[in-house]
Amino acid sequence: MSLKRIYYSFLLLFLALLLGACGGYRTRVIDTPENSHLKGHQKPYTVNGERYEPMLRSEGFVQEGVASWYGEKFHGRKTSNGEIYDMYAMTAAHKTLPLGVTVKVRHLGSGKETEVRVNDRGPFVKGRIIDLSLAAATKLGVVGPGTAPVRIEALGFRQIGEAGKVEYRRLDSYDSGPFAIQVGAFGVAANAERLRADLEGRYGVATVEQERVGGTLFHRVRVGRYESLLAADQARASLAAAGHGNGFVVAID
Repeated sequence: MSLKRIYYSFLLLFLALLLGACGGYRTRVIDTPENSHLKGHQKPYTVNGERYEPMLRSEGFVQEGVASWYGEKFHGRKTSNGEIYDMYAMTAAHKTLPLGVTVKVRHLGSGKETEVRVNDRGPFVKGRIIDLSLAAATKLGVVGPGTAPVRIEALGFRQIGEAGKVEYRRLDSYDSGPFAIQVGAFGVAANAERLRADLEGRYGVATVEQERVGGTLFHRVRVGRYESLLAADQARASLAAAGHGNGFVVAID
């Protein structure tokens, strides 16, 4: 096994153990040959049967909902990116934003604002969109009530530029295309071909790739050819809106 593969496997195991420690959640990281080019924390995962798709880019991301906070119970434990959680640092947990991205959080009731860096996954409570550290929650006035309505906006990856000026950059590309969107895998070739023909008529490019897994031959239907992960992820979202919600990005030759 290569060092790269060992590293990915460690990240997958770590994420599963970390999430499993947070309240007894049933978790699973979805590791397939199609997403082997992704880092462990970038791969899809499930919590109590619900699937989450970590974002590969955060440009233009805005979300409104309920913020909560987490403190002493998790202080000193490892977060999803391997850091030690410090409840006095300005950090937060989000289910799908890229780890390391900085977001601006605005309390919709008071108008107070602050910035936090996402280094953890969560909150896995229905209706909540972000878990703030104690420090961030204190600054926004969330500690007392426990939750608050907020608006979050992704700023990018914080860095100090020339003359000590704070700047935000996009995530550097860690891989190049081409990519496609896998929308289904069938044991029966005719079913795969039927879907391929339908998608080709609507999207222009669709193929069927065969792969044997555990003695079973699967026919995988893939759509499009994209030269960047951003373009592929946008196409995946478009396909999901058209009814192909289980689609995911795959690297192709």
